[in-house]
Amino acid sequence: MSAAAGRAAAVTGLGVVAPCGVGTDAFWKAAREGLGCLDRVTRDGCEHFPLRVAGQVRDFDPAALVEGRYLVQTDRFSHYALAAAELALQEARLPASDMPPFAIGVVTAAGSGGGEFGQRELQQLWGRGPGHVGPYQSIAWFYAASTGQISIRGGFKGPCAVVCADEAGGLDAFGHARRTVRRGADAVLVGSTEAPLAPYSVVCQLGYAELSLAREPARAYLPFTADARGFAPGEGGAILLLEEEGAARRRGAPVRAVVAGHAATFTGPSMWERSREGLAQAIRGALADARCAPEEIDVVFADALGVPAADRAEALALADALGRHAARVPVTAPKAGFGRAYCGAPALDVAAAVLAMERGVVPPTPYVTATDVCHDLDLVTGCSRPAEPRTALVLSRGLMGCNAALVLRGPEGEI
Repeated sequence: MSAAAGRAAAVTGLGVVAPCGVGTDAFWKAAREGLGCLDRVTRDGCEHFPLRVAGQVRDFDPAALVEGRYLVQTDRFSHYALAAAELALQEARLPASDMPPFAIGVVTAAGSGGGEFGQRELQQLWGRGPGHVGPYQSIAWFYAASTGQISIRGGFKGPCAVVCADEAGGLDAFGHARRTVRRGADAVLVGSTEAPLAPYSVVCQLGYAELSLAREPARAYLPFTADARGFAPGEGGAILLLEEEGAARRRGAPVRAVVAGHAATFTGPSMWERSREGLAQAIRGALADARCAPEEIDVVFADALGVPAADRAEALALADALGRHAARVPVTAPKAGFGRAYCGAPALDVAAAVLAMERGVVPPTPYVTATDVCHDLDLVTGCSRPAEPRTALVLSRGLMGCNAALVLRGPEGEI
């Protein structure tokens, strides 16, 4: 085995900003109990749009975690990322100030960037002239802003990147970060946060045929059911700290999970029937990368788009890749309770998968009952299910046709 192959990427810290709470405790409590956090959209300027229901982050004070000089330079999506990165570092107790600056990197994914900041400044440009446009317009809207600001704030000069690969980029970022650790980085902050609930951003989303325009929160996002009518969007996301496993153990940090395998494919925009083949291939690739047999998967965190053709394709892709095990393995979609936060959604799924393996329970799919399920899946509904998951499979697809799969394993003890 090469030296690079022996450098496992271990999760040591989680930072979460989500509609169901800020921090892992609040997030996990809501996920474990299957609480639905979807609600009427109340963000200023969005009240008159056809989009009525979404997952909004509430009671979030970015100034409690991030200095003001960084907040004025950035959009809401970067506020979430900066705060989540700080929470992940606090959880991991990484002595970043004592480490070489080139040892720590940052990888984030983004679907659209800082739409709210950009809209505000463009309105100033149109209404009052270029002298009223702030100096940070050139960077705050940019999809790479969160990676840049996290690295600047922390003084992290290691390998940094932003992944733009549709919603599935939220998983691809973890594959990229894992390779970065294997190539020599000591630690990488990785994940994604999104803030798509601003007027300009909502108008862009109204072009998606898959967007749910339901008016009642309990009926807006019902994946894998006959009543599926699309997805409810959400905001927020998660940033995790990955460390080289041996180094983490030597400093006494708890290894919470290991990113074991990743693969990605592309099958075309909104071609949901074709996504069956692409997603199945991604699953097979991730399993092969992790040296994991299909029957070793203990839980699946589904993409769960909430579109009948897409849900059917995902169920069939699982059957194609996992064989008979696909009908037995518990499948869950916690995002049905807090919204599909684009690239932030798979990052939240990764956080939930790590917590599920730690706490010995599979969270349910909110708003969906067992009698609603119309696919050959063991979808966890109603209450959380006691289990001892040691290996988790996380899936994601994007509206533009990207597919990704990630395999996580629980820690195997001291080395």
